[in-house]
Amino acid sequence: MSIQKLSSVLAATYENFPKGRFITLVVLRTTHSETIFRTEGSGEPMCSEFVQAGVNNDNIIQRLVMTKRKQIAPERRYGREHLRAHELLYTNIKDGSLCSLNTNSPCEMCVDCFLYGFAAGGGGAQKSRIWTEDAFSILPATDVVGDRTINAIYENGTMRDEKGNASTALNTSEYIKPGVHFLDVVTLKDVTSDELRYIIGNILFTSRYGAVSSRVGRMENQILGIFGSITELPSSLELVQATYDVLGKPLEHPLNTNQLITASKQVITNWQNKRGVSVHLSEAEIADLIADVETHWSEAERDNFLKCLSQSYEPFRQVAAEKKKAKGKGKNTPVEVES
Repeated sequence: MSIQKLSSVLAATYENFPKGRFITLVVLRTTHSETIFRTEGSGEPMCSEFVQAGVNNDNIIQRLVMTKRKQIAPERRYGREHLRAHELLYTNIKDGSLCSLNTNSPCEMCVDCFLYGFAAGGGGAQKSRIWTEDAFSILPATDVVGDRTINAIYENGTMRDEKGNASTALNTSEYIKPGVHFLDVVTLKDVTSDELRYIIGNILFTSRYGAVSSRVGRMENQILGIFGSITELPSSLELVQATYDVLGKPLEHPLNTNQLITASKQVITNWQNKRGVSVHLSEAEIADLIADVETHWSEAERDNFLKCLSQSYEPFRQVAAEKKKAKGKGKNTPVEVES
């Protein structure tokens, strides 16, 4: 199995102290509907940055940005849905509430807390072992952003009410067009084989991102490369710039996905010769690993898989519980949860 090829960079069990084992996932994210990535409220422009177009092409262009929080928050929530369904979220011992994101109640004992981390002021803390960074669009923002005018008609089907007054519910908002590609590098540090399956499952099975995700924001994720190393590999921006150089010109939206994948794989093939890379999975091995992940997440295997993963943290839960018991009761310290 291909996951065994990664054994030199996988932890046998969860450990409190890092040992410099890195696994890098190269992810292609493609919008399949209108999508909205912005940090401010309605009507604000999409998230973007001015950067160099390529490694060799030194023209400055404005690229769309899918921020790290826009990536990891929905993927984390996807995994937590299944932890909740299989009763693997724990109760916070401070206030008796069930583990929840963006509250003062991380349980500090579930799979999500051990993997994605938490910080409790005056209490425990767990650094995230899933490192993300901003993902950048291949094409300039000016080519892949459109404007949509939104109105709200009355029940009579017109923009005027029964008294003839015109509706003021009219707004123009930017959106990212379908078929836009973001290249992303996700780094995993000191994870076990089951933790790797859990993380890859969250990435592959999460399908909605950004604002108003109940109506827009459909996205497909594909894993183009998996590396094992002793340090981080090139960043998402370096990957996008190198791919931009390889792609033929002129480039315009919609970009051919197969040509983009070919160019991206040509770039990452060179990574196996630098920055301490010891393992590089082939296309067949990646397909084998994804099939392995899908099997563990299947209806027949999911319950056993998630419970075995949760059980692997049991020795560390007992230590945490004893430590808190020794500290006594009565403290109600503020807690910040990473999302």
